[in-house]
Amino acid sequence: MRAEILAVGSELLAPTRHETNGAYITGRLQEAGVEVGARVTVADDHELLASAFRGALARADLVIATGGLGPTADDLTREAAAHALDRPIVRDAAILESLKARFARYNRVMAAVNAKQADVIEGARVLPNRNGTAPGQALEVGGRMLFLLPGPPWEMEAMFEADVFPRIAERAGGAVLRTRVLRIASMAESDVEQLVAPVYSTFQNPRTTILGGAGDVELHLTASGSSPAAAEGAIEELAGLIRARLPGRIYSEDGRRLPAVVGALLRERSLTLALAESCTGGLLAARLTEVSGASAFLDRALVTYSNAAKVDLLGVEASLIERHGAVSEEVARAMAEGARSSAAASIGIGITGIAGPEGGSAEKPVGLVYVALSGAAGTRVRRALFPGDRDRIRQQATQAAMEMVRRGLLGLATEA
Repeated sequence: MRAEILAVGSELLAPTRHETNGAYITGRLQEAGVEVGARVTVADDHELLASAFRGALARADLVIATGGLGPTADDLTREAAAHALDRPIVRDAAILESLKARFARYNRVMAAVNAKQADVIEGARVLPNRNGTAPGQALEVGGRMLFLLPGPPWEMEAMFEADVFPRIAERAGGAVLRTRVLRIASMAESDVEQLVAPVYSTFQNPRTTILGGAGDVELHLTASGSSPAAAEGAIEELAGLIRARLPGRIYSEDGRRLPAVVGALLRERSLTLALAESCTGGLLAARLTEVSGASAFLDRALVTYSNAAKVDLLGVEASLIERHGAVSEEVARAMAEGARSSAAASIGIGITGIAGPEGGSAEKPVGLVYVALSGAAGTRVRRALFPGDRDRIRQQATQAAMEMVRRGLLGLATEA
């Protein structure tokens, strides 16, 4: 089965709002072996909504819409779905009486506008709303399933679990979908694609999706099977081939991000870390301390942004900065060594660079970063020229630092 999800509401298109129902439904549908082909957010516009329903029902076996079932004039989901299906709407007397009774329990008189929540598309099965006033609706349309659910998550989720998911799971016939995410750090998306595409392109099950971020690439392997074991077996077959193409490069297959992976390696080895950050301004420390138990491995983190701070707090020689500049291999190495020495830590990290947008030159352009390690994970410096804006450059620098630590602790090749 393939599904499409429509999130209804003009407010969901505002830059400050995040639609969450779609992600919840997608996760549950995957457990039932249903693949989501599209998630679309649609404004409170009758024609747009009707068009969205027509398109989704033409493509998918299952369509789920959330939102737009309230009592106000801009709640148009029922009307637009009925228009798309060319079916009339009938006001259900039993629903209307239950709405009035609900308001009466709270010593309130139901406003006239609430009556539209009793409107039902001809042929629909009403889905009770245990946590609100807007009932849902379920329809069969030419062998396809259509569900209209309320927008508030606490209402939608209760209705979905009680009245929607069991019907979908039964229709899906016991198939399951499983996804595994393989994560790679400090490697360009195009480089990963070039290495693994010849492998994954030969598989139809699993399907592979590649996602690139700042210093991080994800390979999503999604397989269908008659059982969880069958789906996982299909994924493992492909994952093994990809590992062979990317020896030592996959840092996680269990959902963990790089800070958690590096933190676990440090804890397992009872190693401590001291940081000296310049262009990243404490971002590496912030990311490492997102991990519960970071106090076991992170001793201290110094933001030595100015030259004076590098001299005073890390013991970097002023003459070294004068000769080579603050953004240099020599200064990065001295920062790492100074951080490690000041804390008597197992590993020191130094990061210095030009995050931009100002400050670059022909000799030292924006994006130039030096990351240095000193101690138990090896003693080395990496020079990198990262693309992107200030935020992406800083993110990539922290990824590079953590990946250098990971590779050093695992005895992998020094170049991250």
